[in-house]
Amino acid sequence: MNRFLAIALLLAISVLTGCATHSAPELRPFSAEESKELAMEALNRRGLSFDEYHQKKAELRGLPQKAFGFDRQGEMNAERSVSLHGRAS
Repeated sequence: MNRFLAIALLLAISVLTGCATHSAPELRPFSAEESKELAMEALNRRGLSFDEYHQKKAELRGLPQKAFGFDRQGEMNAERSVSLHGRAS
């Protein structure tokens, strides 16, 4: 009976000790790729305008900033016949 009680007590202590220890996640720094990915995900959630989004995206990627936006040619109506610089449209 003493043997059974001792084994049960050791088993209970080992189970309680295992439950009491903290299983902390790895405490390592993020790699550069992981940091960029997290920044891009945060950028997608911010709800910026089209121009602001592409400006911030270019900053994060380290690319030269391109001018995004509308061209200066304006809009054309398909029902209207307009010629541009000698060509029919």
